Amino acid sequence: MIYLDCSGVHFGSQLDEKHLFEWATEIPGVLRWEQDTLVARTNLSQASLRDLLALFSRYQIPMAQLAQFRTSKNEDWFAAPKMYWHSRVFGKLAR
Repeated sequence: MIYLDCSGVHFGSQLDEKHLFEWATEIPGVLRWEQDTLVARTNLSQASLRDLLALFSRYQIPMAQLAQFRTSKNEDWFAAPKMYWHSRVFGKLAR
């Protein structure tokens, strides 16, 4: 299991907060919430990982913790430098 820290999120309303918790648990591979921590399986499908990336981006949850989902099977798209999330997940490219 992977534990993802989602503390410190600022919500626009109670319904906004409700949606984060509901949307996250609708993602296949996400197991549950434990306080402000999202618990997920170690291996997520491409669709599930993309949904998690979008959710973290939308709610401005620190995305670097998603780097632990990188595998040899997904690194061609997940770690691709051209993706909008690359710098937020893997840091800036070395030049």
